[in-house]
Amino acid sequence: MSHRKTMLAASIIAGLCLSGAAYAQDNGQTSTNSQTSQTGQQQKPDSTKAKELNTITVTGIRNSEAMSLDLKKTADAHVEVVTAQDIGKLPAKNVADTLERLPGVNISDAAGSEGGFDEADRVSLRGTSPSLTLTSVNGHPVSSGDWFVLNDNSGRSVSYSLLPSEVVSEVQVYKSSEAKLLEGGAAGTVDIITRKPLEFDKPIYGEASVGGVYSDLPGQTKPQFNGLFNWKNSDNTFGAMIQGFYEERSLQRDGQEMLGYSYIPATSALATAYPNLAGKYYPNLPGAALFQQTRKRKGGVLDVEWKPLDNLTLDLNGFYSKMDATDVNYNYMLYNFSHLPTATALSNYTVSNNVLTSAGYPGVAGVTPGVYDQISRPGESASSWYVTLDADWKVTQDLSFKFEGGTTKGTGNTPEQDVMELNTGSGQAAGYSQNGTGSPADWSLGGTNSANNPGNTFSWIFGEQDIHVIDKENWLKADGEFDFDDAGALSSFEFGVRYAHHTRESLTAIGQGPGCSNGQALSWGDSPYYCPPGATSAYNPAVYLMPAGGSYPGSFASDLGVGGMPSNIWTWTPGQLAYLDSLYASRPSSNAPGAITSRVDPTQFYRVNEWDKAVYFQANFSTDRWSGNAGVRWSGTSEDIGYTSASPIESSYYPEPGTLFLPGTAVVGQPYYWNFYRHSYNKFLPSFNLKFNLNEDGSLLARFAASQTLSRQDYSQLAGPVTLNDPHTQDGIGGGTGSNPYLKPLISTNFDASLEWYFSARGLLSASVFNMDLKNYYDYGGVTRTYVNNYLTNNPTANPNHNIYFSDYLVSVPVNVDGNVKGVELTYVQPIGDNFGVDTNYTYSDGHESGGTLLYNPDGSVANNVAAGTRPLIGNSKNTVNLSAYYEDTNWNARISYTYRSSFYDGMEVISTGNIPLEPYFQAGAGYLSLSAGYKLNDHVSFSFDAMNLNNPKLRYYDDGRLAGLNFGKVPEAFYVNGRQYYFNVNFKF
Repeated sequence: MSHRKTMLAASIIAGLCLSGAAYAQDNGQTSTNSQTSQTGQQQKPDSTKAKELNTITVTGIRNSEAMSLDLKKTADAHVEVVTAQDIGKLPAKNVADTLERLPGVNISDAAGSEGGFDEADRVSLRGTSPSLTLTSVNGHPVSSGDWFVLNDNSGRSVSYSLLPSEVVSEVQVYKSSEAKLLEGGAAGTVDIITRKPLEFDKPIYGEASVGGVYSDLPGQTKPQFNGLFNWKNSDNTFGAMIQGFYEERSLQRDGQEMLGYSYIPATSALATAYPNLAGKYYPNLPGAALFQQTRKRKGGVLDVEWKPLDNLTLDLNGFYSKMDATDVNYNYMLYNFSHLPTATALSNYTVSNNVLTSAGYPGVAGVTPGVYDQISRPGESASSWYVTLDADWKVTQDLSFKFEGGTTKGTGNTPEQDVMELNTGSGQAAGYSQNGTGSPADWSLGGTNSANNPGNTFSWIFGEQDIHVIDKENWLKADGEFDFDDAGALSSFEFGVRYAHHTRESLTAIGQGPGCSNGQALSWGDSPYYCPPGATSAYNPAVYLMPAGGSYPGSFASDLGVGGMPSNIWTWTPGQLAYLDSLYASRPSSNAPGAITSRVDPTQFYRVNEWDKAVYFQANFSTDRWSGNAGVRWSGTSEDIGYTSASPIESSYYPEPGTLFLPGTAVVGQPYYWNFYRHSYNKFLPSFNLKFNLNEDGSLLARFAASQTLSRQDYSQLAGPVTLNDPHTQDGIGGGTGSNPYLKPLISTNFDASLEWYFSARGLLSASVFNMDLKNYYDYGGVTRTYVNNYLTNNPTANPNHNIYFSDYLVSVPVNVDGNVKGVELTYVQPIGDNFGVDTNYTYSDGHESGGTLLYNPDGSVANNVAAGTRPLIGNSKNTVNLSAYYEDTNWNARISYTYRSSFYDGMEVISTGNIPLEPYFQAGAGYLSLSAGYKLNDHVSFSFDAMNLNNPKLRYYDDGRLAGLNFGKVPEAFYVNGRQYYFNVNFKF
């Protein structure tokens, strides 16, 4: 019999482990009625193997570990499997937490440059970017959004914060490809399998979990609930399952941030007074950053399954998840960016690595050494949903088809940002001293830290409003399989077609700024700020004497390890910030006379339309000692990329001329242009998997796999917004960041080999080697583009006639580079007696780039020593270690897990001044300790306890200027702690 059919039987049994309760022996989910494998392909069950597996009693960690290993063992491809009972017994609150312990899997705490939080958010494989790992549900795509307004650079990766672990029956991680797998995962595929109504053994089944989570940093407890009900008729032909979840959690993040590094020009007052500082760098805005949030995750699953005929099964499946993520972000900062270039007297200053690492400067009348940003984001949220309709039709004993139609949509919403930025500490002395990349800096700011300080003067109002990023896809597909009962080694032949239309867009944005007395907006330009003729600033200085509504927590930054930093900082409440911005911000408000007008910001707009087509053929082989498959998938893609720019000149670079899109309401005569780029590409993607049984009992296996896989480039890389630093002269050169619609899709050529010894039902010793040659990966390089110079256009002193000025800008954009990832995975799973066990693995992954284009020095010259393509691979951690130990008996269970990943290149960030638009930043190595424990009271009630981030990890970020052609090395960027989280739940079932 085909080993592929054997895997089906194992999959059916493994899928019977329902999480939510801490036990499952009475669940009785041993039905073999389902004819669909966990990969969504129609298969015939192997009844002999099914009977063997039916003798397993599903009782928790030990047997679920055995079933996970059995699924891995029987698979033709190189896969890792986690069953639902594993999820129920792991310290896991979303699917990413579950997967982090698997070899070759990395998780990250955030999607982009917003800094890490306390919950795993993205999953990647074998040292590549999360965008190269495809996440699917039941074999189909799922769209998701990001709640953080600055995080529209997350690309094609899925936010796992929207996927609670309770909705999952099984997760399969494909490290080698098959032709039948959905394309898009150049590094691999994570397929999440949900539960089906007819898999339940009992006609009526229900379970619920009620409890709470205590977060120690904010010191608050919030509720948690998950419930499931399943019904099916007596003849097992119709069933319905409904599941709902509602989970709240308080979050507080204490941090210190350096908002990039700035260049000291030789012509500055500082370099004139201290010539040895010319050409050096200094940290921008060292700040005490407090982030507070309440996350509310709610949603559910609905599945209706019907067998109108013995050979036909219909399934309607829907999923919805929304995270309400209202937050407030305070950052009280040392204004080095403003003060240092003009300073002419320093004390106790030091220079190291071409960076001014410490300096003190006296107060100067009228000069403000501090700046305070207070930002409230009410209504921030993210959501994800899908609906699918499937039909499984077994035409004959040997021929079967599966048809599917579906739609999915994800959103990321920031409807409002209430912002007030103040200058603080006017005329006061200040200073800082950095302590390397391992510890936060010490810094001080003189003056009275009070809301009633008359020295608190207006600085600016910023923050995009009405941001709604939408990601959606509609698809149709048909899959077929023909089984060969007497064809020798050829066991089956699979084939299929798929068509999809995907859209990613952000078509609303309001560029908030200060307002004027006539309801118009204050200019975008740099100081001096100005209003249109006949209008004056709407600001009332008395507003800055509004009493404080609160203060930083007394324990703020106590876990960061900082020696000296301002504390007990006053705050305005979100309500106060909303009131201030309703008076003084240029955004939509009431229709009352004098209301501030809105100004649409088209530079944030983009849309990517994608039409994807695929056809595949796959032959499956099996004999007594070896099995495998070979196939090819053809993938065709057409892309229509559209985005705005502020320059009609730029549109000449594209096949279609830019068309006038919308005039800016804030600046007289400034146009915006909508640019198009359309192209298509096709690719044949072959795949081959081979598995050998090296001994008679099949306990020693060797695998070999080779394939080509494809990932389309991130949407933000193709059509993201353009951010510019304007030059202040007509012949000056600006800097900035932008997107690149010319990016080619990434093609990866993959080789994988492994040796696996299954020395017991719960024991495994294995070693794998892998190599991925990446063609058309991406990194950031410099190009010259022409844009409207907003500083000159909007400055009334330099431009009294309101002319439009154009300037050249050295813009860092994504560029295609090549790369390579190679490494080793080692796994050891060992049962110890009847009740104990350990699970350990180690992954070494060496990733690097090659090719690409150059970046630039501050004076505009080419930095010949460093180019895009000579950096580490984005997302690559060389070392990942997972250690886990468990205990389980009839009533008690406990598991402790520790995961560590070494530092990795996380992307680029903007430098605030000079012509250098970007500098590379890294997340330093970090480890995470978690614990879970449970107690079974009886067959209907159990208790579970989970502790996350028990070691309270300090997340560290650093920049490395050498990788952008700059003359400084590793410098600190940010430090964060999120505290610990403790979950306690009472679980019921009937």
